[in-house]
Amino acid sequence: MVNKEFDEKYRKEYGNIIGIDEVGRGSLAGPVVVAAVLLDTFIEGIDDSKKISPKKRELLAAEIIKRSKFAIGIATPYEVDIHNVLGSTRIAMERAFKRLGIDGLAIVDGPEIGLNFNHKCVVRGDSISPSIAAASIIAKVYRDDIMKKISRFFSPYDFEHNVGYGTKKHIQALEKYGPTLFHRFTYTPVYKNIDYKKIKGWIDEGRLSKDRIRYLDYLLRV
Repeated sequence: MVNKEFDEKYRKEYGNIIGIDEVGRGSLAGPVVVAAVLLDTFIEGIDDSKKISPKKRELLAAEIIKRSKFAIGIATPYEVDIHNVLGSTRIAMERAFKRLGIDGLAIVDGPEIGLNFNHKCVVRGDSISPSIAAASIIAKVYRDDIMKKISRFFSPYDFEHNVGYGTKKHIQALEKYGPTLFHRFTYTPVYKNIDYKKIKGWIDEGRLSKDRIRYLDYLLRV
């Protein structure tokens, strides 16, 4: 459970405290989503989003939205392939902080990654800081909603339930149908199931940039 007093020690020294967390780094498909949250008041029940049931997350997210200022930053699968997952996480975090547009100290979940704004990184911060936990909830609910909406267009991959992560059903779909443009081509379970003819077609149609797959050895085949 988060520590109600954790943010207060920073708030007394720095004023506005903005919690930042990401969701989706380990997913095989879909974006990395970051939330930046400035909480107005402490909200009972807030915790690391991974420890909360989907129904409770949605209820808490609605409460956080009512009682905070927040912004979302997104890095696309294209950007994950171009900049790697660490670089794309940095991009999404900087977008969220900039979009929020509030001066203050950002407290960010995880180890230092070289962010270009005033911040402190807190390992396992989503289990300690109310602000970071609130950000983790907002980011998780927002990203899950994206994946559920696109699931109707990619039904074999079961995004509605796995939200892009590598479940058995998802891997089986990759093995049978190959990846979609919404997948991350630089991730091994995706890379090893690439349909080269489909990739060539996407490149010829202008739907896929060679920049996105420049590190992959199959470029020699297309």
